[in-house]
Amino acid sequence: MTENHPPRVFLVVVDETAEHHLALHYAARRAAHTGGRVALLHVIERGEFQHWVAVEELAAEERRDAAEQLMQRLCEQFAPVAGSMPIVYIREGRPQDELMSLIAEEESISILVLAAGTGSAGPGPLISYLTGKPAARLRIPITIVPGGLTVEQIDALS
Repeated sequence: MTENHPPRVFLVVVDETAEHHLALHYAARRAAHTGGRVALLHVIERGEFQHWVAVEELAAEERRDAAEQLMQRLCEQFAPVAGSMPIVYIREGRPQDELMSLIAEEESISILVLAAGTGSAGPGPLISYLTGKPAARLRIPITIVPGGLTVEQIDALS
Protein backbone atom coordinates (compact mmCIF):
# COMPACT_ATOMS: atom_id res chain seq x y z
CA MET A 1 0.00 0.00 0.00
CA THR A 2 1.06 3.60 -0.38
CA GLU A 3 2.31 5.89 2.35
CA ASN A 4 -1.06 7.66 2.45
CA HIS A 5 -2.96 4.42 2.98
CA PRO A 6 -1.48 2.18 5.64
CA PRO A 7 -2.63 -1.43 5.51
CA ARG A 8 -5.91 -2.30 7.18
CA VAL A 9 -5.47 -4.15 10.45
CA PHE A 10 -8.20 -6.66 11.24
CA LEU A 11 -8.33 -7.23 15.01
CA VAL A 12 -9.62 -10.60 16.24
CA VAL A 13 -10.23 -11.42 19.89
CA VAL A 14 -8.87 -14.88 20.67
CA ASP A 15 -10.70 -16.62 23.49
CA GLU A 16 -11.88 -20.05 24.58
CA THR A 17 -14.84 -20.17 22.19
CA ALA A 18 -14.96 -22.47 19.18
CA GLU A 19 -16.18 -19.69 16.91
CA HIS A 20 -13.13 -17.43 17.33
CA HIS A 21 -11.44 -19.56 14.63
CA LEU A 22 -14.17 -18.46 12.21
CA ALA A 23 -13.49 -14.79 12.95
CA LEU A 24 -9.78 -15.41 12.54
CA HIS A 25 -10.23 -17.22 9.23
CA TYR A 26 -12.46 -14.43 7.92
CA ALA A 27 -10.00 -11.74 9.03
CA ALA A 28 -7.05 -13.61 7.51
CA ARG A 29 -8.84 -13.97 4.17
CA ARG A 30 -9.86 -10.29 4.14
CA ALA A 31 -6.32 -9.24 5.05
CA ALA A 32 -4.89 -11.35 2.23
CA HIS A 33 -7.36 -9.90 -0.30
CA THR A 34 -6.86 -6.27 0.73
CA GLY A 35 -3.14 -6.17 1.50
CA GLY A 36 -3.94 -5.86 5.20
CA ARG A 37 -2.72 -7.48 8.40
CA VAL A 38 -4.31 -9.51 11.14
CA ALA A 39 -3.92 -8.64 14.81
CA LEU A 40 -4.77 -11.04 17.60
CA LEU A 41 -5.82 -10.00 21.10
CA HIS A 42 -5.92 -12.49 23.94
CA VAL A 43 -6.98 -11.23 27.35
CA ILE A 44 -5.90 -13.18 30.40
CA GLU A 45 -8.50 -12.71 33.08
CA ARG A 46 -7.14 -12.20 36.57
CA GLY A 47 -7.28 -15.16 38.89
CA GLU A 48 -9.36 -15.61 41.98
CA PHE A 49 -6.45 -16.19 44.37
CA GLN A 50 -5.24 -12.62 44.69
CA HIS A 51 -5.20 -12.85 48.49
CA TRP A 52 -2.67 -15.71 48.18
CA VAL A 53 0.06 -13.84 46.34
CA ALA A 54 2.41 -16.77 45.67
CA VAL A 55 -0.40 -18.98 44.35
CA GLU A 56 -1.73 -16.21 42.13
CA GLU A 57 1.72 -15.37 40.75
CA LEU A 58 2.27 -19.00 39.75
CA ALA A 59 -1.22 -19.23 38.24
CA ALA A 60 -0.69 -15.96 36.34
CA GLU A 61 2.60 -17.24 34.95
CA GLU A 62 0.91 -20.46 33.80
CA ARG A 63 -1.93 -18.49 32.13
CA ARG A 64 0.63 -16.27 30.37
CA ASP A 65 2.60 -19.30 29.11
CA ALA A 66 -0.61 -20.93 27.85
CA ALA A 67 -1.63 -17.68 26.12
CA GLU A 68 1.75 -17.37 24.40
CA GLN A 69 1.59 -20.99 23.21
CA LEU A 70 -1.95 -20.47 21.88
CA MET A 71 -0.95 -17.31 20.02
CA GLN A 72 2.11 -19.04 18.52
CA ARG A 73 -0.06 -21.90 17.22
CA LEU A 74 -2.60 -19.49 15.75
CA CYS A 75 0.11 -17.40 14.10
CA GLU A 76 1.60 -20.50 12.50
CA GLN A 77 -1.83 -21.66 11.37
CA PHE A 78 -3.16 -18.37 9.98
CA ALA A 79 -0.05 -16.52 8.71
CA PRO A 80 -0.14 -18.50 5.44
CA VAL A 81 -3.81 -17.60 4.96
CA ALA A 82 -3.28 -13.91 5.78
CA GLY A 83 -0.04 -13.58 3.84
CA SER A 84 1.89 -12.18 6.82
CA MET A 85 2.56 -12.93 10.46
CA PRO A 86 -0.23 -11.59 12.71
CA ILE A 87 0.41 -8.85 15.24
CA VAL A 88 -0.01 -10.27 18.74
CA TYR A 89 -1.37 -8.53 21.83
CA ILE A 90 -1.61 -10.33 25.16
CA ARG A 91 -3.16 -8.35 27.98
CA GLU A 92 -4.43 -9.01 31.47
CA GLY A 93 -7.76 -7.77 32.82
CA ARG A 94 -11.39 -7.72 31.77
CA PRO A 95 -11.80 -8.52 28.04
CA GLN A 96 -14.15 -5.57 27.39
CA ASP A 97 -11.83 -3.09 29.08
CA GLU A 98 -8.67 -4.37 27.42
CA LEU A 99 -10.32 -4.46 23.98
CA MET A 100 -11.54 -0.88 24.26
CA SER A 101 -8.12 0.27 25.54
CA LEU A 102 -6.26 -1.45 22.71
CA ILE A 103 -8.51 0.05 20.05
CA ALA A 104 -8.05 3.49 21.59
CA GLU A 105 -4.25 3.09 21.83
CA GLU A 106 -3.47 1.48 18.48
CA GLU A 107 -4.38 3.79 15.62
CA SER A 108 -3.39 1.12 13.10
CA ILE A 109 -6.35 -1.10 14.02
CA SER A 110 -9.06 -0.46 11.47
CA ILE A 111 -11.67 -3.22 11.82
CA LEU A 112 -12.77 -5.46 14.70
CA VAL A 113 -13.81 -8.97 13.63
CA LEU A 114 -15.83 -11.10 16.04
CA ALA A 115 -17.73 -14.34 15.58
CA ALA A 116 -21.18 -14.80 17.08
CA GLY A 117 -21.80 -17.80 19.27
CA THR A 118 -24.54 -20.19 18.23
CA GLY A 119 -25.48 -21.51 21.67
CA SER A 120 -28.44 -20.66 23.85
CA ALA A 121 -26.35 -18.10 25.77
CA GLY A 122 -26.53 -15.70 22.84
CA PRO A 123 -23.89 -14.21 20.55
CA GLY A 124 -21.28 -13.86 23.30
CA PRO A 125 -20.39 -11.34 25.97
CA LEU A 126 -18.19 -9.13 23.76
CA ILE A 127 -20.78 -8.84 21.00
CA SER A 128 -23.52 -8.14 23.52
CA TYR A 129 -21.33 -5.51 25.17
CA LEU A 130 -20.19 -3.86 21.93
CA THR A 131 -23.63 -3.66 20.36
CA GLY A 132 -24.86 -1.67 23.34
CA LYS A 133 -23.82 1.84 24.38
CA PRO A 134 -20.05 1.24 23.96
CA ALA A 135 -20.56 0.92 20.19
CA ALA A 136 -20.93 4.69 19.97
CA ARG A 137 -17.43 5.14 21.46
CA LEU A 138 -15.71 2.92 18.90
CA ARG A 139 -13.73 4.61 16.14
CA ILE A 140 -13.74 1.48 13.94
CA PRO A 141 -16.44 -0.73 12.44
CA ILE A 142 -17.26 -4.17 13.78
CA THR A 143 -17.68 -7.18 11.50
CA ILE A 144 -19.66 -10.01 13.09
CA VAL A 145 -19.16 -13.41 11.49
CA PRO A 146 -22.10 -15.78 12.09
CA GLY A 147 -20.87 -18.71 14.17
CA GLY A 148 -22.84 -21.21 12.10
CA LEU A 149 -20.86 -20.62 8.90
CA THR A 150 -18.44 -23.18 7.55
CA VAL A 151 -14.90 -22.35 6.48
CA GLU A 152 -16.01 -22.90 2.88
CA GLN A 153 -18.82 -20.36 3.29
CA ILE A 154 -16.38 -17.87 4.79
CA ASP A 155 -14.01 -18.43 1.85
CA ALA A 156 -16.87 -17.64 -0.53
CA LEU A 157 -17.71 -14.44 1.37
CA SER A 158 -14.18 -13.16 1.78
